Parts: sequence; C-alpha cells; structure tokens
Amino acid sequence: MKAEIEVLQPGLFSTIQDLGRYGFLKYGVPLSGNMDSYASKMGNLILNNPVNSAVLEITQMGPKLKFNASAKVVITGADLSPEINKIPVANNTIYFINCRDVLTFGKRKSGCRAYLSISGGFKTSESLGSKSWYEGITDFSKLEKGMKLAFESASAFYAAHAAVKINSEYLFQKEFHVFPGPEYSLLSLKEKELLASIEFSVDKKNNRMAIQLQEPIENNLSPIITGPVIPGTVQLTPSGSLIVLMRDCQTTGGYPRIFQLSDKAMNVISQKVLGDKILFKMDSTFIKQ
Repeated sequence: MKAEIEVLQPGLFSTIQDLGRYGFLKYGVPLSGNMDSYASKMGNLILNNPVNSAVLEITQMGPKLKFNASAKVVITGADLSPEINKIPVANNTIYFINCRDVLTFGKRKSGCRAYLSISGGFKTSESLGSKSWYEGITDFSKLEKGMKLAFESASAFYAAHAAVKINSEYLFQKEFHVFPGPEYSLLSLKEKELLASIEFSVDKKNNRMAIQLQEPIENNLSPIITGPVIPGTVQLTPSGSLIVLMRDCQTTGGYPRIFQLSDKAMNVISQKVLGDKILFKMDSTFIKQ
C-alpha cells in the first residue's frame, strides 16, 4: 500500500513548499518557497533530509492529518499546539508516527507559520524544478479536505526522542535588518528618520504575496518606471503605506523600492500576525547614506 497522509481537515492555509522555484523570473514566475526558510531547513536537518526537501507549511490554524503508514516527523517554526492522537507534542523533536495515527493542531501560542517535515520529504509532483505550490503553476494551491499526500514509510524508530537545540527567539524579534533599495536615496532626511524610528504594525492585508504595514508616512516620491522586485523588497505606495513583498510576489512593480530585507528578516516577518510590531534597522554600512 502506498504511504499517504489523508487530509481530514485542511486548516486555514496549508501548502507544500520547498526552497523555491528558480530560473523563471524572466517569464514572470514567482520564486515561491518556504516563507520561513530557517524553520523549514531546521526540520529537514533534524531528520537528515536534504534541506530542499518538500515540507508542509501551516499558517496559524493547522490541519488534521491521518497517516496510513509509519513515518518520522518534526514540527518547526510557530508553536500551534500540535498533538498526536490528542497527546501534546513539542516542536523541534523527532516523533515516530504509526499507521492510523492522527496529527492535529490547536491554539496558536507563538509565531504564524509551522512546518511539518517528514523523513524523505513529501513525494508530491514537481513543476518547473520545484514542488512549491502556486496557483496556475501546480495542480493545487493549498490543502483540501480528502486530499492525500504521498511520503516514504519509515522503518522502526529508536525509543528515545531525539531533540536539537534551536534558537526560536527570532519568533519574537521586532527589529528587521534591511539594506537600502534602489529608490532609498530619493527619500528626504525626514522620511529616512521616520522610517528608522516608527514601530510599524502588521496589517490584516498579509499573505504569501505581500505583508502591508498599517502606519503610513508622508510620501513625496513619484511612481517609478516598472522595475524588477524580489521577495524582501519594501515598496512605498503613493498613500504612504509600506508593502513588504514575500515569497509569492510578482516579479515587477511600479512603486519606489526603499528597502530590501535580509534573509533573516524575511524569516522573522513571515512569523508575524496582525498587529505585531516591526522596526526597520539599516545595515551599519549604509547608515550615513
């Protein structure tokens, strides 16, 4: 029998992701991939998987999953109160799943996105060199009830749970390391000072494409000729709102690109929810510019 996980409940927004789809930006195909690459890589490393192995990205409210074969799994990233057969389990720890076991998630305790890694990675189909789900590129864009996810059945597991020390403090971090974007130099000194001093709040308009921030600033910049953008680009809209582009973002845009987030900052902001605060900190190399 083929080893599969049956989706009893899909959760809020759960998707299969790897490290992304590279080489197709010129065709307008987004990079996609894990919103928090640190958490996904850690899960795969704990299981001794290649770091690019496909994982299940789980947003805020998790799914209910039933296994029809044995498996070794690890949950990393956000703490969404996971349970196996109604028994609480911890993040960052290997667990052996038996046939007919059910994995569920409950109350969100910290972070926004958790990652379910499985020994050998999820055996879903690949499109354009990646297993990352994206509407219009892959057959599915999110988990659906009744769906079945293939994996490699695991052999018997040693009795003691193996755990690894992972620094989860980034889940609570509010300072974001940024670099100046192409249009940063066009900002006035006052605008630069505001951007460095305001604690911005995550807006309800946030998803895998972009995260909008609530507090607007005065914007005297003119729109730009459409130019390239990538995940981590921070755009300043005509209304003064800031938009942080995320993994599923478009490949071009016409708003001034004032910041570019570091890789670590991308992981941090992906774990923020409505109302969470963030503070931009310019890389020291560029502070005097």
